[in-house]
Amino acid sequence: MTQQTAREIDQAHHVDGIQSPKITDILGPMPYRLALAGGWIDQPFVSELNPSPPGSMVVVALKPTFYFMNRCGMGTSTREVATKLWGNKIPDEDPSQLVRQLYREENRDNPDPSGSQDMVGLIYPGVSRIDYDYGFEGGLFPLHVESNTDTVVAKWLEEVLHILPIAPRPDGYYPLGVKNLDPDWIRRLGQSGKDCFQAIVGRDVEALGASMNECMLSWEAILPHTVKHPTIKHDLLSILNYYQTKYAGAMYSGCGGGYLFVVSVETVPGSIQAQVRTSNSKGW
Repeated sequence: MTQQTAREIDQAHHVDGIQSPKITDILGPMPYRLALAGGWIDQPFVSELNPSPPGSMVVVALKPTFYFMNRCGMGTSTREVATKLWGNKIPDEDPSQLVRQLYREENRDNPDPSGSQDMVGLIYPGVSRIDYDYGFEGGLFPLHVESNTDTVVAKWLEEVLHILPIAPRPDGYYPLGVKNLDPDWIRRLGQSGKDCFQAIVGRDVEALGASMNECMLSWEAILPHTVKHPTIKHDLLSILNYYQTKYAGAMYSGCGGGYLFVVSVETVPGSIQAQVRTSNSKGW
């Protein structure tokens, strides 16, 4: 068999002069989002017990440059609802009201509603710190959203945040079977989000890694089933410990596994890197 030339391969991907589809033709142009330190503070049952409100978490808007697996903490269900609701583009309207609209649509008749951070991360561009205070709207929606759309900051985060696929949440998995809602751990959780945002804006690798490690300690303390559960067949804690020891820091994309985010100035074998969406303009 002769080796195909680059020209032959290129021609094979064109039919009658029609260029191959873009990835957004397959995935759809709606953005993704990832969540970093502070996750779970957006749930009222958590923020209600925070002795030092507001507590914060960080979300990052992502361009749809490749497929993220479902059930992996990447907001894919919210993305699907947003696509059904708005089509291929987020409306050019007040983002705080869009968050509420999307929250209502996704959580209609849902006994365990998803937190509003999913909606904020998809709608607001850039890197956002979301502040939650139970005294404001019962903790359902942010007291304040602080977004950074600086392209220099975005590029830095793209370079130091490495994403490792682990495994989707298994069937039958439920993260809320055990709740050890200690107020001091909840305070630490909310502080980890503040520290995370400051580290990203300041482009501080060590501080970013430390905030993510602190978030994982908080998860394990208050909601132990986020990292260990009878349905989870992978040793998530041992995997996490390896990467936290070897690199600046690491955390999971969501409860039950999903992806592992590793902070490093060096290449992390087997990892992929995403692109931050810093604008709501056409094409993201």
